[in-house]
Amino acid sequence: MIRPSNLNTKWKDSFTFYLLISPWLIGLVVFTLGPILGSLILSFYQWDLISPAKFVGLRNFREMLTVDPLFWQSLKVTVIYVLFRVPLALITALLLALMMNQKVPGIGIFRTIFYLPSVVSGVAVSMLWIWVFNPNFGLANGVLGFFGIPGPGWFTSTGWALPTMILTSLYSVGSTAIIFLAGLKNVPESLYEAAELDGASKLQQFFTITIPQLTPTILFNVIMLLISSFQAFTEALIITNGGPVNSTMFFNLYLYQNAFAYSRFGYASALSWVLFTLTLLCALYTFRSSRKWVYYEGGDAS
Repeated sequence: MIRPSNLNTKWKDSFTFYLLISPWLIGLVVFTLGPILGSLILSFYQWDLISPAKFVGLRNFREMLTVDPLFWQSLKVTVIYVLFRVPLALITALLLALMMNQKVPGIGIFRTIFYLPSVVSGVAVSMLWIWVFNPNFGLANGVLGFFGIPGPGWFTSTGWALPTMILTSLYSVGSTAIIFLAGLKNVPESLYEAAELDGASKLQQFFTITIPQLTPTILFNVIMLLISSFQAFTEALIITNGGPVNSTMFFNLYLYQNAFAYSRFGYASALSWVLFTLTLLCALYTFRSSRKWVYYEGGDAS
C-alpha cells in the first residue's frame, strides 16, 4: 500500500521535473509543433499575408500535381541531387576517415582542418565557389587553361550547373568523416589481428571487417545526408538562384520563392508537406532496408 507521504513526494518530484524542462517544452510547442501544425492548416488555404486567408481545400495540391511545371522540375533536380550527392559524400567521407585514422604525427591538426569546412558559413562558402568556378577568371578554369583544356561554364551552363552543385556540396563532408572516424575507432583490433593470422590482405580486411562493423554508422550517415540533401537551399540561392533554365531549381528554393517572392504562403505550406513526406518515406525505406545489411554486435536490428 502506498502511503500519502510517498504520493506527495512523487508528485513533488514530477512537478519539479516538468518545471525544470518547461522552457524546452514551451519552445517545442511555440517554435516547432505550433509552426508544423500551422503549416498543415495553411496548406489548405490561399493566403498572401495581406488579404484574409481563403479556404481552398486540396486546390494547392492539385495545382502542383497537374498545373505547375516548376513543381516537377524542382522535384527532379532535388531527386537527382540526392541520388548523386549521398553516395559521393559517403565514399568521400569514408576515405577521409580512413586517412584520419592513421597513426602519424600531427594527425589531430589534419582532423581539425578536414572538419573546419563543416562549420563555415554557407553564404561565405558559396561566395568562394562563385569565384572558383567563374567561367571567365575562376581558379578552376585557370588551372584547366594552363593544361590547354577549355573550361566549361560551370554554374552558368545548363549541363554543368547541377553537377557542379553536387561537386561543391562535398566540401562539408568533414562532419560525416568525423562520425565515420568514431565508428572506425570502435572496430576491435582483435578482428584485424585474427584476419592477419588467417592470411587476409588489407583489402579483404576492409570488406569483411571494416565495412560490416561500420554498417550502423553508415546507416546514420545515410539518414543525415538524405535529410540535408533534400533540404539543400543556401548554396542554390546564393550561387545560382535557380540556375540557367531552372537547372538548379531545388525544391526547397522553389518553396522559398513561393512564400517570400510570390507571397503564396498556402501553396508554399503545401510544398513543404510534400517535401516532408518525401523525406520521411526515403528515411523509412532506408530504415526498413537496413535489416538486410546493417550488422549490430548485439544481434539483429529488428
